[in-house]
Amino acid sequence: MKRTLLFLLIPFFVSSSLFSQEVSTDNATEDKNELKINMTNLIGFKWLDVGYEYILNEESSIGIGILTKIGSDRDDSDGLDEYRTFSLTPYYRHFFSKKYAQGFFVEGFAMLHSGEDEFYNNNSGSYYDEKYTDLAIGVSGGAKFVTKRGFIAEIYLGIGRDMLDQSDIEVVGRGGIALGFRF
Repeated sequence: MKRTLLFLLIPFFVSSSLFSQEVSTDNATEDKNELKINMTNLIGFKWLDVGYEYILNEESSIGIGILTKIGSDRDDSDGLDEYRTFSLTPYYRHFFSKKYAQGFFVEGFAMLHSGEDEFYNNNSGSYYDEKYTDLAIGVSGGAKFVTKRGFIAEIYLGIGRDMLDQSDIEVVGRGGIALGFRF
């Protein structure tokens, strides 16, 4: 009787131990680092805008973006935030999707940025540049899409207000289309 009971229970224990282990073939939940480049700023405005993002959990992440102007000639700019030459932008994102750290998001950001303001001197009748550094606080919204192999495409748009009044710029923009990789 004991042997019969033992032979009947062995398959039960083996099958329960096999099914109790979860094997995840989707490594999207294991990948927590992202590197991205904002293609809109690179192509449209001659800015190198790269970012790093770390995923905290399935619905939030933190990141930092670094933007620097490529070239120094102001004459070929389009007039949109042409005076900014550098910015460092830490941010926090919260995702509203059932997928792991992707889909629609909102973010809060702080942007430390510097550049040059152009002023007109009435006495000499000429223009001169004055450098500034300012801090903006703002919000953005957007969407992030991630493939199974980790390719990222995201689109976002945001606005911030300068807090230190160091420049003629009162409002800063943040946005674009970024491409990257999650690893």
